[in-house]
Amino acid sequence: MALFEYFPNYIWNLSVAMALESGGKIGEIVDMCAPIREAAESGDAGTPDFMRQWVAKADQLLELAAEDEEHGRGFSVSDKLERASLYLLVAERMQQQGSAGREETYRKAREAFDRSTRLGAINRERVEVPLAKGTMPALFTQGEGEGPRPVVVYCNGLDSCKELLYWSRLPEALARRGISTLCVDQPGTGEAIRLQGLPVDPHSESWASKAVDWLESRYDVDPARIGMTGISLGGHFAPRAVAYEPRFASGAVWGANHNWREVQDARIRREGENPVPHYWAHVFWAFGASDMEDFLAKSEGMNLNGHMDRIKVPFLVTHGAADRQISVDYAHQAYDQLVTSPRRELKIFTPREGGVEHVGADNMSYARDYIADWFAETLGGRTQC
Repeated sequence: MALFEYFPNYIWNLSVAMALESGGKIGEIVDMCAPIREAAESGDAGTPDFMRQWVAKADQLLELAAEDEEHGRGFSVSDKLERASLYLLVAERMQQQGSAGREETYRKAREAFDRSTRLGAINRERVEVPLAKGTMPALFTQGEGEGPRPVVVYCNGLDSCKELLYWSRLPEALARRGISTLCVDQPGTGEAIRLQGLPVDPHSESWASKAVDWLESRYDVDPARIGMTGISLGGHFAPRAVAYEPRFASGAVWGANHNWREVQDARIRREGENPVPHYWAHVFWAFGASDMEDFLAKSEGMNLNGHMDRIKVPFLVTHGAADRQISVDYAHQAYDQLVTSPRRELKIFTPREGGVEHVGADNMSYARDYIADWFAETLGGRTQC
């Protein structure tokens, strides 16, 4: 199984794959991509063309949704708003911070997403977790069943947002298994960086612990059964948080970002693929760094060597065998260092099943189901009816 490669460069294809795996329609995606195939040749310089086409399709969907709304067809409105929001967020993600139209595109995406939640009666509630400074916006999805349920804190990578976490369908898979999910825009991502200016906090336990505090206050959460996972760079944040926050009962990573600081040295040497255009501008913004020296200093400690042995709960490491961003070697390093975990597991996704690319960009279903089953088994959910 391979990544759908419509464009001549990895970053643009990754965005298309993200949209497809998040509920985009192939015909709409072809409509958006066909006029900009040549623009992709120019890489970062072509991203304004990408945004124009994707925003235009989203605007068309918003118009069609408005027509449905005039007839009281709320579910149909919601379906169109979901895709409009998705296309807007993918378009916005491709732009450099401060570029023309980026803020407005993000605003429209959030508005469409929130309206879709309400009109479609979708199982997700927008909440805010108090932090030492500001808040951590999040989406709470209720697990099926009665009484206090297990819950998983699900965090972003470097360039995702809580809406994309929801569209990965892991919250839906967990809900079927009787487990709730809290998808968070932690500092440096989503609303936290865009609307509050909160930069990345490499010590993920500081904000993950606040999520546990908030969850413990809910009547529908079992405080003894709280897990944590993260996707992409979240594969660094989640193990760090589980290592230093003893209230987590289980953990998993969707992509093993074991030594992200070392990855930056490789990217300086232009080794491996970048996840977003304007990569260095993006990380400077996300980390609140003034330049390369400042960024490298702020990310210096993002290495899990010497930390994994603090994890004393069940922990799962997953990775794609052909990940072009983060070497599969990091998955083996992470697993080998889980020496005090009572139940550790390593799952490498191969061409036989798919999910071989970075966080399953070619097919997210296998990792999604595997991680959901892992939490059902380790937090007391169910794996069948």
